[in-house]
Amino acid sequence: MLPVILLVVLSAILVMLIIMTYYLNTVKANYDEADEAGEDGAEKKKEGMSASQTFVYSSIVLVSVSMVIVVYVMLRGTIWEGHLMEWMNIIVRLMHITFGIAWIGASFYFVFLENALNRTKDVREELAGNLWAIHGGGFYYLEKYKIAPQKIPKHLHWFKYEAYFTWLSGFCLLFVVYYFNASAMLIDKNVLDISPLAGIGIGVGSFIVAWLIYDGLCRSPLIKKGIWFTIIGFMIAVGFAYFYSRVFNSRAAYIHFGAMLGSIMAANVFSIIIPAQKAMVKAARQGLPLNPQLGKNAGLRSLHNNYFTLPVLFVMISNHFPSTFGNEYSWLVLAVITLGVAGVKHYLNLKEKGQLSVWVMPVSILILLGAAFMTAPEKPGACKSNVSFTEVNNIIQKRCLSCHSSRPTDDVYTAPPNGITYETPEEIVKLKEKIMQRVVITKTMPQNNKTNITQKERDLIRCWIEQGANLK
Repeated sequence: MLPVILLVVLSAILVMLIIMTYYLNTVKANYDEADEAGEDGAEKKKEGMSASQTFVYSSIVLVSVSMVIVVYVMLRGTIWEGHLMEWMNIIVRLMHITFGIAWIGASFYFVFLENALNRTKDVREELAGNLWAIHGGGFYYLEKYKIAPQKIPKHLHWFKYEAYFTWLSGFCLLFVVYYFNASAMLIDKNVLDISPLAGIGIGVGSFIVAWLIYDGLCRSPLIKKGIWFTIIGFMIAVGFAYFYSRVFNSRAAYIHFGAMLGSIMAANVFSIIIPAQKAMVKAARQGLPLNPQLGKNAGLRSLHNNYFTLPVLFVMISNHFPSTFGNEYSWLVLAVITLGVAGVKHYLNLKEKGQLSVWVMPVSILILLGAAFMTAPEKPGACKSNVSFTEVNNIIQKRCLSCHSSRPTDDVYTAPPNGITYETPEEIVKLKEKIMQRVVITKTMPQNNKTNITQKERDLIRCWIEQGANLK
């Protein structure tokens, strides 16, 4: 009864907060008009109203998350738990991808803009450069100031919420997929026997530690030595990849590596880039001297974020490719792919500057091909005898059907993962390549080897598939 009452109260609060957003938008519009008319105190009132809007929007997010938690508690242990988790996964994942596209797209665009600026021909003294562009049937002319224009426009667009909501939705997704079912999705007792709560604490704590280390490097004299900063930073990232592979199951280890990089990117925006921009805008509006170092620091952190994007994108899709996270040296595969895709991004950045390099792209491709070579399956071994479908079916019934059936008996999954079932011979034969990849080669299924499949059973499945996957 208490969860129901709490859900009703939270729903009422959410409705009131939504109504408040309309009221605050109306008031802020009035303050904007007053500010444009030059009325005294209008600018301060507008800043206060912006702070109120931020508080209300943050409260809406907090209340919404609280409502989801209450609903989860109400449905936990019922037949609807699996359905709720699936839809939470769908909604949060879609939000994460949408905000991520907006954030990464902005990062790509502004780094391109910085690299492609005309800095010499017919550029006014106060400008760092300009660019003509055409898109969507229209012509655009963009200018970048060395520091700031003499008069800051009243309507100034800030690129920050894309980053904040990407991180927030990603953090929620981490809970939905891995932390709510930590014993099944996060912890592998064959890797490290720890409690789910300890695993969650290590995961979240590692993001904070990673930021402190990275921020310390950026504030050290090492930041002025680009190549050494890059090498040491990459070695630290590899250390985190190795650490995660020795704490979590391999799939969760990859996701935590991406979440670690994403947290650093969001922290860069929140603690360095946006504060620097606010300080510069405030100084310009008050007619105070501007500190050009603020802009340089913000630009450098933005560039770092740009190089992080492709490794993060790879991690976002990695759980679909068990040949990477299922490798015996999964942390090394992750490090190699991270280096390769970061090299590709470096080549693209050089190309936008007109500084083409003949070796960066080929070397990056060779590195990525090295990852493909590392993850290639071993040469098939000789099978001593023909394996019948009956033998394989018995293994699948015993080790796989608790999850992959129309009515799972597993204590976590109430619906077959990804809709895959092995209830008929035809379904098993149809999915033989997936079975080979997940069960035999990468050994990532069953999840955390929950049903204790043996190596001998994996070898029998391999032989059956290599012999043609006959139903005899």
